[in-house]
Amino acid sequence: MGDETYQSPDMTSLLLGTDSLEQFLQVLVESALAMASTAHGVGITLERQHRPLTVVSAGTGAPDLDEAQYGQDDGPCLEALRTGHEIAVKDMLGEERWGPYPAYAAACGTRSSVSFPVAARTHTAGALNLYFAKVAGFADTDLFDLRTLAAQATGAIALAQRIADAEEYAADLQKAMESRSVIDQAIGVIMAQQRCSAEEAFTLLRKASQRRNIKLRHLCAELVANIGRKPPSDGRTLRPRP
Repeated sequence: MGDETYQSPDMTSLLLGTDSLEQFLQVLVESALAMASTAHGVGITLERQHRPLTVVSAGTGAPDLDEAQYGQDDGPCLEALRTGHEIAVKDMLGEERWGPYPAYAAACGTRSSVSFPVAARTHTAGALNLYFAKVAGFADTDLFDLRTLAAQATGAIALAQRIADAEEYAADLQKAMESRSVIDQAIGVIMAQQRCSAEEAFTLLRKASQRRNIKLRHLCAELVANIGRKPPSDGRTLRPRP
């Protein structure tokens, strides 16, 4: 499909119509490949746990070319990811940056490339990478549209990260609420057994937790679980073991 007839997808509809960030990014690289008719391969690299990874690709060659850069920890893709700058390579055979990578790319049939930063200077930074078989292959491509795609990938990643952060916060909050609930139950048990105030019951539990060197919520869960068991035959009350 040529540049003249290609229509960029509506990103809002695309976001709503895809089931995952990876699926959205896959459509994005396929869109980039359609925009850049002379490119033979497109990929998106994201940094996860401080390691770069090609999460999606379209066409041919992008994963291998990306992996070659990851292996030597240097290359145009990684430079775009780390600096937040657009990196264009007009001719791999005349390139002196990035050690042996340009010669490897040329040997694989790639003579030029362009990498656009994605989500720059965040903990999920990445790059949209396009590879061309001819010298300055990107000269015939509308780079503005590709920059727009990279910006849209940035927005999608930021949204996905917010959702993930919200889910993690909700999980932490639920865990805290569950811990609070079991602690309150244990306080009630101690208050009934010792005929003391809630503050005094909490102090007893905290001291027992320190003596036994276990977390307070684990001690309280143990105590509450014991309520459902048969009480001691000698009539002793339940209390945290010292």
